[in-house]
Amino acid sequence: MASPQPHGTPAAPAAHGTEHPRQHADAQHADAKHQARSVAEHAAAVTALLEPLRAGHRTETLPLARALGRGLVADVRAPISLPPFVNSQMDGYAIRSIDVPDGGAELGIMPPVPAGASPGALQPGMAAPIMTGAMLPSGADAVVPIERAVPDRFLPATAQPKEDATVWLPPAAAGTFVRAAGSDVQAGGTALAAGTFLGPAQLGLLAALGLPEVTVFQAVTVLLVTTGDEVVEPGRELPPGKIFDSNGTLLEAAMEQAGLQVRRAGIATDNPDRLRTLLREEGAGADLIVTTGGVSKGAYEVVRQAMADQPVEFLHVAMQPGGPQGIGTFEGRPFLGFPGNPVSCLVSFEMFLRPVLAGLLGAPAPRLPVRARLSQPLTSPGHKHQVRRGSLGADGTVELQGGESSHLMHALAGSNVLVHVPEGVAALAAGAEVEVWML
Repeated sequence: MASPQPHGTPAAPAAHGTEHPRQHADAQHADAKHQARSVAEHAAAVTALLEPLRAGHRTETLPLARALGRGLVADVRAPISLPPFVNSQMDGYAIRSIDVPDGGAELGIMPPVPAGASPGALQPGMAAPIMTGAMLPSGADAVVPIERAVPDRFLPATAQPKEDATVWLPPAAAGTFVRAAGSDVQAGGTALAAGTFLGPAQLGLLAALGLPEVTVFQAVTVLLVTTGDEVVEPGRELPPGKIFDSNGTLLEAAMEQAGLQVRRAGIATDNPDRLRTLLREEGAGADLIVTTGGVSKGAYEVVRQAMADQPVEFLHVAMQPGGPQGIGTFEGRPFLGFPGNPVSCLVSFEMFLRPVLAGLLGAPAPRLPVRARLSQPLTSPGHKHQVRRGSLGADGTVELQGGESSHLMHALAGSNVLVHVPEGVAALAAGAEVEVWML
């Protein structure tokens, strides 16, 4: 990373000891920087707020088919070994390695061993046709692939080897193309650790172990409320000065994709009493309330006003976009207030709610961080963690989409990564390495 660069040069002090206007602005800016909470500190606060979602009564045991996308409550110990028996890695001939010298040998042919069969012992000087995954006969310690045999094909399935039937085979060391019992998972070992996200591969492992069900954390139910007199539901007439609500759709889709159960409460007007009533009535049974908008320091910040008598803190996080945040409880229910700009609210979800739930409950799956190189230079406020949108190409370079503004929905829609510029970095040159999160 490039070293932090200062933003401009401090102005010279004014004459006669008076404070220069620029100095006053810099002092206010320094105070704001000092008061801002770091990204890590706010993530820790969100974690503490949502820690009760890990409570024992919030778990359930589900059939594997219904557990996709959930997080595992406790370690799963393997009840059996995988594979449960020594088996063949290839279609070929099971042999005793001592029966085939360096120059190869003609061996007699025993009855074939299909997958699922329990074969008899392999006799000295004999080879047993064997299929991939089939149990290795006792006495056998290696498998020669069929393509190395002469002839390089099996007898028809309906034919039985004649007593004098033979096959020429090259030598194979003990263990060649043999899968040892327990080579994947040993019985009694940890198959999956607590907190594991259950995707197709993890559920497939549990099925292979013979487990029909699994204990997972319950899905989180979120009441999602968009606020603002200026927003209108898509599909309705758009009066002058109004905008269509994108936040509701944007966040609902992000949350549902992450496995959360979302309740939409429509758009709340800038009336604090009505918002409180809505949260009280619609929030019953929800695990978490999330609002968008109304958390800054303007004259009509309805969420701030509605939470005036609640243990809710409104603060600024040293992040761009998504600085203004609200956190606390509404009548005992966890509450998060995200900013109203579309990109800001999505970045807030991706930076705080999604990773915190992943850490607490094992779901959703965390975003995959990768390293990429910038295709162009960028600047960033050195006292903030900046999150830019970008498009990662196959060559490992990332092209920034849009600027720093938090209203650029078209740029967001054309992005496949979030680009992270840590606090303390003011500028990066083209070709600089950055961390990006795959969307």
